[in-house]
Amino acid sequence: MSRQDKLNDSREGLLSAQEDVQLWASSEEAYESSSELGQELDELDPLNGEKQEYIKPDGQRRRPRLEFGVSPLSYKSSKHSQLSSLLRELGRCLWPRSTCLLIAVILIVGSLLVIGGGGLWVYKTTPPDGQSPPWYPTPQGGTLKSWQESYQKAEAMVKRMSLVEKVNITTGTGWMSNMCVGNTGPAYSVGFPSLCLQDGPLGLRFVDHATAFPAALTVGATWNRDLMYRRGRAHGLEARLKGVNVLLGPSMGPLGRMPAGGRNWEGFGSDPVLQGVAAALTIKGIQDEGVIATAKHYIANEQEHFRQSFEWGLPNAMSSNIDDRTLHELYLWPFADSVRVGVASVMCSYNMVNNSYACGNSKLMNGILKDELGFQGFVQSDWGAQRSGVASALAGLDMTMPGDGLRWMNGDSLFGPHLSKAALNGSLPLERLNDMATRTVAAWYQLGQDDESQWPAAPPEGDGGPNFSSWTDDEESLLHPGSDDKTTAVVNKFIDVQGEGKEFHGRLAQEIAAEGTVLVKNEDQLLPLSRDGWSGEGIPKGATELKTKYRVGIYGEDAGPGKGPNACPDRGCNQGTLASGWGSGAVEFPYLVTPLKALESAFDLDSVNLTVSLSNDLQVKGAPSDPENQDLCMVFINADAGEGYLAADGIRGDRNDLYPQKNGDALVQNVAQNCGAGYRPTVVIVHAVGPVVLERWIDLPGVKAVILANLPGEESGNALVDVLFGDIDASGRLPYTVGKSLEDYGPGGQLLYYPNAAIPQQNFTEGLHIDYRHFDKHAITPRYEFGFGLSYTTFELSNIRLTTLLPKSALPAPRPAGLAPPTYNSTIPDPATALFPEGFRKLKKYIYPYIASVSEVKHGSYPYPAGYDTAQQASAAGGGEGGNPSLYDTHLLINVTLSNTGSRKGKEVVQLYLSFPDDVVEPDTGEVIDFPIKVLRGFEKVELEAEESVVLSLGLTRRDLSFWSVVRQNWVMPTEGTFKVLVGRSSRDLPLSVEW
Repeated sequence: MSRQDKLNDSREGLLSAQEDVQLWASSEEAYESSSELGQELDELDPLNGEKQEYIKPDGQRRRPRLEFGVSPLSYKSSKHSQLSSLLRELGRCLWPRSTCLLIAVILIVGSLLVIGGGGLWVYKTTPPDGQSPPWYPTPQGGTLKSWQESYQKAEAMVKRMSLVEKVNITTGTGWMSNMCVGNTGPAYSVGFPSLCLQDGPLGLRFVDHATAFPAALTVGATWNRDLMYRRGRAHGLEARLKGVNVLLGPSMGPLGRMPAGGRNWEGFGSDPVLQGVAAALTIKGIQDEGVIATAKHYIANEQEHFRQSFEWGLPNAMSSNIDDRTLHELYLWPFADSVRVGVASVMCSYNMVNNSYACGNSKLMNGILKDELGFQGFVQSDWGAQRSGVASALAGLDMTMPGDGLRWMNGDSLFGPHLSKAALNGSLPLERLNDMATRTVAAWYQLGQDDESQWPAAPPEGDGGPNFSSWTDDEESLLHPGSDDKTTAVVNKFIDVQGEGKEFHGRLAQEIAAEGTVLVKNEDQLLPLSRDGWSGEGIPKGATELKTKYRVGIYGEDAGPGKGPNACPDRGCNQGTLASGWGSGAVEFPYLVTPLKALESAFDLDSVNLTVSLSNDLQVKGAPSDPENQDLCMVFINADAGEGYLAADGIRGDRNDLYPQKNGDALVQNVAQNCGAGYRPTVVIVHAVGPVVLERWIDLPGVKAVILANLPGEESGNALVDVLFGDIDASGRLPYTVGKSLEDYGPGGQLLYYPNAAIPQQNFTEGLHIDYRHFDKHAITPRYEFGFGLSYTTFELSNIRLTTLLPKSALPAPRPAGLAPPTYNSTIPDPATALFPEGFRKLKKYIYPYIASVSEVKHGSYPYPAGYDTAQQASAAGGGEGGNPSLYDTHLLINVTLSNTGSRKGKEVVQLYLSFPDDVVEPDTGEVIDFPIKVLRGFEKVELEAEESVVLSLGLTRRDLSFWSVVRQNWVMPTEGTFKVLVGRSSRDLPLSVEW
């Protein structure tokens, strides 16, 4: 079969083998001063080479990520691009003219004031030292029994590696150097392959014949643990079959602190427990297929504006300033759950945290991730997030991606040969390099990637490795397109990994999208609809006679195909129906079932007349599609956003507000006020990347039903039809709060759109109070609360009972002793062993571990970070994957009875919230501990037949019942006062409660 034939495969063909078969079963001191920030290397760790300008690659079929700039306009050199453009324009003036000179002075000063956030001084100010405390040295991996065998194998392999091989497997080979978005070098002498790292959290980016799954936000809206796992499993299978070793997902950062954040859709919702459960189950599914999952973005990466260096001309990324307790109880929580299930990779983020880059922050990587959480895998940088060489390695970074250093695609890595030199001159202890390599190899063994039956060797030894190219759609093309090498070969084998028949992944995508569709309004039980229109309705006001066809009008660009689902690179525009956000988390759609196509198939066209207007500018007066001529109107609107390197319709990553885009509000108003001459109902369907403010039309009399369908992926229309016509129950629940305005989310919910310093500062002063917690604290009534969603049947909760399994006690058990980590010879090898092999052909911009001359290895005194020689005490909260094992002991069991009191089968999400005792104090300081009014601590989704009942059990662990003490640096359970356990259907519908 030709490639074009494969591309033309229909979903029906993939489905045809079998039908109706499912897939597989005070905290300032917690972060005080350090000199880590901006610690770039001297000649011992060569970073002092001339900084090259950014050069935009060309000649490629797909647009590469511009990770150091939002767009090609945002960064061209080390000078501020805005100022450069301004000066170019001013150069056109006739210089002697005094008017022009005056204008020039005013514009330059004004521009600097704006860019500098209010003062010229910020650009003459040296960036301050970081405010995260130093934590050295990096804890070695191999100390936990769950990884013992893999570390034993890894130790044996790494002992046989040369120094340059150790460097090679921890360094990316450069952007576009090989087939994947990230590629490590191999260690051929010991049989360790180059690893393929590929985006992303929604599916496989830049890959053909793979599934475009619903976004993680939609998965979170299902509240269905089984679907969370099954999606991860299918995702992992597709990755393995494409030869991907490391899948760059799931994402649990951003958490969703700011509802307009551009990448919130890549995560599972605005609560740490929901995020943690979904992330852990996704990781388990991916890794059960032998693929290394990546928990990202670590940490507090909550907005796209200023997320990275040189964005909008600023020399530094923004800093997320966050206190110790908030970090632990909110943003770290899902990462802890990810580590607990054995995630083998963690990606550090672009931003600074407390004015220290996340990928160079020793407290975060060494102290919290590797010591406290017991992470045994490797830490990789986000693409270009590494901002120092030796300093970042000492801080806990194990692998740099994609390999290029401070400038995009320049082939000058901060690791590579510089890491080799640093190890050879003693600046980087060999113990650290050995641990970096061992963590990488141990992860490979832990996931069984040494099994050649599942992971065949790459050519010429075998036919394994990646069977696709991220850089071209051609079958044969360049092997190393980012270099000067012109060697070509077959790079795309067009292997279809979507499955067929009962194992077609589109089935799963449809099931997830349907269960992630949230019905928030359904007046007069308008939904579910009937396929033949009038069936089940009385004679409607304003209708003629029942013998006439039922007239349905479909309105809005979001209902149709637009220019096709892949019209814009990385889905970086809003046109046609919205099924994905944009950026590196997006994928190529193999197909996209639009709402219009699905509705045309769902309605009985013998009794229903469909008219369509696929425009948000309604100009249909007197036409068949005029709303006045309809018996039912359906309006489709949306709100898009994505990663900050792309911009569309004035949106640069983050949304500018929470309103529907492209005149969506006006479209709804127009249709709803005129449908059936004002007598007939309107259904509004919203596809969006997060919460949307609905206030401009939600209370209009004609708006009878509203569906928030999130981002449904390739099976968008079919999933929507399943819910609209009642083929399944409406069972989605909101993974975020829908407020009545952006201001409702409080100061902490507002994006920083303009820089307020040379290093933009985002202060997380709201602490634990984000999303529904903020609404609760300030008694703000949302439009629709977190966890809310309507069903087509009715449920009742009763008979709550609490059983104490373990008594209250303040602290977890003592930290258990760990295993001895691997040991290696610490003798520094002869620098000559790191030279380029004789006759070696060096490709331009391809990153190698070799050095050109032994004279490059210079000796001297390396300026180690402050606190580097201070021994750190192991955290009492550590001792296992995810932290101290006793944190996960179940102390309480809550039983409730759930009954389906309606007339049809349906699904309900039982949600458990916890209120902490009043007047809890920190005994060492007497400080009163502030708690949110309630926090989600558990949930379970259950399907019941009509009149069926079931008893559910939900457990509460020590961690659930504890707060993070910044004084004790441990999780502390209050032993005085009364806990209150609340159970219900949403964060504001909690009819059952019991005290402990």
